[in-house]
Amino acid sequence: MILPPEFARAPSPEAINELPLRRYEGEVRLVETRDDAERAAADFAAERVVGFDTETRPAFRVGQSYPPALAQAATARAVYLFPLLRADFSATLAMLISSPTTAKAGIGLADTLRELRKLFAAEPSAIVDLGAIARRHGLEKSGVRTLAALFLGFRIPKGAKTSNWAAPRLSPQQIAYAATDAWVCRELYLRFEMLGLIPALMP
Repeated sequence: MILPPEFARAPSPEAINELPLRRYEGEVRLVETRDDAERAAADFAAERVVGFDTETRPAFRVGQSYPPALAQAATARAVYLFPLLRADFSATLAMLISSPTTAKAGIGLADTLRELRKLFAAEPSAIVDLGAIARRHGLEKSGVRTLAALFLGFRIPKGAKTSNWAAPRLSPQQIAYAATDAWVCRELYLRFEMLGLIPALMP
């Protein structure tokens, strides 16, 4: 499959900055209790595709690293934020990651899942790396901001990316950033599917 001409070249940073800014405007659910996790699991089980991403506290010294601090998963109804350092949500997340009937769409998911395996065990299934698909079709730049601009026609905020994701309480800016990333991944999956870049996993 060859990309249609209008999608064959990534936009320049200047062109991206001229696009309208979009953030996720739907419901965001911070998962804090077992009941919260069960409601999220029920929503995931009803979905055929979930946008998936994680956020990690940035490291500024050589050799320094941190585990993922937040996992976010977007369904058609809400984005769920899992603060990984505050409670054990491994059962819910492992079930999602291992589900063969729910596609997990994201960018750089091999690295994401490798980091999550340091926190809990899961056998990945139905993983769809949108960046890898973009590169397979000839795009050199395949980050979420570039793909959102190219395929969805808007730019997404990036200001909170290097903030402290391990903070006891997330700021409104962090919540909006994290929710938007997961939502955009789901929207990109649906767009790629419509363009024939990936097969539909389920009817």
